[in-house]
Amino acid sequence: MEPIAAFWSTARAALGPGAPEQPPPSWSFGDSPELADELLALVMDGRKTATCDSVWAYEAAGEPLPQPGDLSIVLDGRGAPACVIETTEVRIMPMNEVDAQFAYDEGEDDRTWESWYAAHERYFRRTLPAIGREFDPAMPLVLERFRRCYP
Repeated sequence: MEPIAAFWSTARAALGPGAPEQPPPSWSFGDSPELADELLALVMDGRKTATCDSVWAYEAAGEPLPQPGDLSIVLDGRGAPACVIETTEVRIMPMNEVDAQFAYDEGEDDRTWESWYAAHERYFRRTLPAIGREFDPAMPLVLERFRRCYP
């Protein structure tokens, strides 16, 4: 049995009868194995309960925006399944209007809005050119809150 299917079989049993039979989408945080592991560790210790990406990234990938109730399998930096999260809230907002509470809930660095903005500006300047976009302080972000539901 492949690793995601085996992981989902165990997670599904723990999640109970409402869990879907087929594994939900799987993905990792960030754009490198190191960042994936760093952000996953924050999820696992309960510090990270929110994430964001540009609307443009979803459009470029042809992926639907997350919806409350969606489940995801979060992968580590090697691509191994590590946990299941459930989306609890989704908002779309310009990056320069994101509030300090959301920055805090992302759980990164010192959890201030200033460090959140600086880290995300670096991330978007690094990743957006690959989809033909440039960083814009008013670019639309998908703000997602979640809860870790397994393990």
